[in-house]
Amino acid sequence: MTLLTYLKTDLSVAEKAVGLAPMAGISDLPFRKLCSQLGASFTVTEMVSADPKFRGTTRNALRLDLSGNFGPKIVQIAGAEPQLLADAALMAADYGADVVDINMGCPAKKVCKKLAGSALMKDEQLVGRLLEAVRSAVDLPVTVKMRTGWDKQNKNAAAIAVLAEEIGVSALTIHGRTRACRFKGVAEYDTIKAVKQSVGIPVIANGDITTPMQALEVLTHTGCDGLMIGRGAVGNPWLFGQIKNYLNTGDLVQAPSSEQVLAAAAAHLSAMHDHYGDLAVKLVRKHMVAYSALLTNGIDFKNGFNRQTTQNAQQQFVMEFANNNNNGALAA
Repeated sequence: MTLLTYLKTDLSVAEKAVGLAPMAGISDLPFRKLCSQLGASFTVTEMVSADPKFRGTTRNALRLDLSGNFGPKIVQIAGAEPQLLADAALMAADYGADVVDINMGCPAKKVCKKLAGSALMKDEQLVGRLLEAVRSAVDLPVTVKMRTGWDKQNKNAAAIAVLAEEIGVSALTIHGRTRACRFKGVAEYDTIKAVKQSVGIPVIANGDITTPMQALEVLTHTGCDGLMIGRGAVGNPWLFGQIKNYLNTGDLVQAPSSEQVLAAAAAHLSAMHDHYGDLAVKLVRKHMVAYSALLTNGIDFKNGFNRQTTQNAQQQFVMEFANNNNNGALAA
């Protein structure tokens, strides 16, 4: 099964895919599985560095864990040297990837200073060499996730999209901000629309999609073939199912009850402990804080959870909180 199972350029709005974006420290295996269970059409791993010094690390192995049958297995790789990126693509294939995605969207300084991530958009010739190297290295669909450009004066996403299509890239995801914007301000979708009009391959829109109504507006405005949800899904993985239902029926799904939120938090916590072991004690906190935003008594949940320092204490706290608050209302 590949991403192209879900992405075609002739689908109706109701049939279009809604996937989970790759996010460092977020889109690990436990969260990808949860989002898939709650309606995500596809998910993408955290960014995997092409730097050879990271290949034998435990953290890299965890990022490349693709176990479980939950849709196409898409691995995102990042780097700025063609041969190293090709090697990373081969490594992803060896781990069982169905699709290799190239990161040209990360705005983080530590990534861009190595001329990787969104910094690549400054050098279209290098982009061409990187895409050629990866496309030649693996017999898998290759996709690209990028931004609208380096800054507002240099929005070259459409030009890179045309180049990518010529080389044989299968699909593109465009985040509606430049690298200079980072995550500030609001995403714009006119450039994404221009990219869609420039190529014949599937284009996915990304950026600031947090409600079903906004999802429909973005699809209608851009004409894109799917959506990718990032920060909007953190603490609210129900968003995928809500969007897909709205696109299909026009009806808004009732928000999850507090009991459902706490049950999902407990399951997510357990999966994180299983996946990371003791590392999960710290790594899971950002997710639990995000879930707390859906509860009227979320401050108590967040503060109480953050005081727990062991796996057992965390699980006990969530279980007792759920038992004591199973009739609590969600925040408005």
